[in-house]
Amino acid sequence: MIESDITPEDYLNLPSPCYVLEERLLRRNLSLIKRVADEAGVEIILAFKAYALWKTFPIFREYIQHTTASSVNEACLAFLEFGSKAHTYSPAYTDRDFATIASCSSHITFNSLTQYEHFGKRAIAAGVSCGLRVNPEYSEIETEIYNPCAPGSRFGVLCDALPETLPAGIEGFHCHCHCESSSEALEHTLVHLEAKFGKWFKQIKWLNLGGGHLMSRKDYNVEHLISILKGLRSRYPWLKIILEPGSAFGWQTGPLISQVVDVVENHGIKTAILDVSFACHMPDCLEMPYWPKVRGAETLENELNNTEPNVYRLGGNSCLSGDFMGSWRFDHPLKVGEYVVFEDMLHYTTVKTNMFNGVSHPALVILHPNHTFDILREYLYEDYRDRMD
Repeated sequence: MIESDITPEDYLNLPSPCYVLEERLLRRNLSLIKRVADEAGVEIILAFKAYALWKTFPIFREYIQHTTASSVNEACLAFLEFGSKAHTYSPAYTDRDFATIASCSSHITFNSLTQYEHFGKRAIAAGVSCGLRVNPEYSEIETEIYNPCAPGSRFGVLCDALPETLPAGIEGFHCHCHCESSSEALEHTLVHLEAKFGKWFKQIKWLNLGGGHLMSRKDYNVEHLISILKGLRSRYPWLKIILEPGSAFGWQTGPLISQVVDVVENHGIKTAILDVSFACHMPDCLEMPYWPKVRGAETLENELNNTEPNVYRLGGNSCLSGDFMGSWRFDHPLKVGEYVVFEDMLHYTTVKTNMFNGVSHPALVILHPNHTFDILREYLYEDYRDRMD
């Protein structure tokens, strides 16, 4: 059961649809992350690619000091809104954006030696600590679209491409090959990383172990993670160790609340059409696919169950034919106006939404520990219009 302080009575006081961030749950994750950082002697920073609700940054700054960016816009967000320079990595930088990225970054990781050759001197002149992304050619990620170490991957330098002496100015390595992974996966990764790249560790100052460390998940072995990180630091005491998870910060911190707009039936399959869209507001559900939990309903991943009583597909309100998922079993027939609540929808959703079809974007709401709500943002016609001009 996913924990939540939001009650059915609250739905009536909230705009529909809306994402609701529960501050108490966010602080719970932040406290855990800070404990891991403090006990292990590492730095853990926020990856904007999973969570970037900048109006909540004052809460984050009570627990962490830095963030990680993957684009010029994220680097600007780090510097201008979070208040500290970013640890930045992008598969490729452009001459158009690099000066801004360098001015907003404390660390820049380059994906290739050629990118470093092109931009490295400019970064160093701006006072940036430069690193290379390395590819250990090992990952336990089973979903191919999320696997950065698959054969032919465009991410990172292979060990046999590195010279014995690193190019002047390289101060760190960055390795990212996890996705909602366990501490055991990190342990296994380090075996491969050290075997392939350990001989260069004496030439660098920092090691960024990337994201995907889902330490806020209930079954995650936090003590094992701390032990692994302590062991790594004891082997290489001169290295600053950095982790940059995204999901771990926003994991199970709030739902997406929607309403039933219509119920249609075709060949015995009932679809509840909602005022949200999987394609626009929950894209990972279609890409991965990721089956979200729906409050008060049983998830049925077998479409054949759809003909049973009170079993529904849930359909989005875009005109994409595949904008639906199914099925879920409810304990009653769904009616127009009824609320449907998708659990755990704060990470990798608010940052990936789009306005295909001009579908209205869900409002952003925060629930405070005293059970008061603040609307952080509501989206209007002008928000859609101004993206098109």
